[in-house]
Amino acid sequence: MKAETSPTLPLRERKKLRTRQALVDTALELFGAQGFDGVTLDALCDAAEVSKRTFFRYFDSKEDVAMAPAQDVWVTFLDVLKTCPADGRPLLTLFEDALAEAIHRMPADGWAGLVLTGRRLAALTPSMDAHCLAFCDRTTRTALALVDRRFALPGPDGQLRARLALDLLVVLFHRALDSWVAQPSGHTPEDLVRRLRATAAELPSVLTARAEPHA
Repeated sequence: MKAETSPTLPLRERKKLRTRQALVDTALELFGAQGFDGVTLDALCDAAEVSKRTFFRYFDSKEDVAMAPAQDVWVTFLDVLKTCPADGRPLLTLFEDALAEAIHRMPADGWAGLVLTGRRLAALTPSMDAHCLAFCDRTTRTALALVDRRFALPGPDGQLRARLALDLLVVLFHRALDSWVAQPSGHTPEDLVRRLRATAAELPSVLTARAEPHA
């Protein structure tokens, strides 16, 4: 995937972004061809022409680099939360809009293919799945702290409601992502947003669905 870097960034920052992107591209190409467990960290660093020391400046583990394209959405989501207006929208709507904006900001060139490779690897690699769960928990806690600083959460249960709304958002995203990955073609950020919106639209009927006995 071509790294999209703003020309307004300092040269050093642009170089860092290009190095990070080269590690992601190389890792997922190797993992896709040889399997996650079939690629050592030494082999990955050799292929990317970086030292292990350089690798660990950007990522904590092979799992971290493999999941980076999908995790970049949530890092951007946190950035959107820092600046989105407090305009009285329901919290879940605000979170959904912020996540949709984050997805729209993902690079159009190659990002979707890297996410697909990462998700397919995660389905076969328990350590990647566990890494994803830990990342989701950390991100949710960071988002909750942001919300607590920026928005009024009235009542003794305000934080609980915010946490539940964030947990719901994660579930909605993963259900949308699963259906997006499973489709035969049309893997674009725009289509992922469409699936997120469609999944969220089902929530009212889910909350009122009844467990009726069989006829």
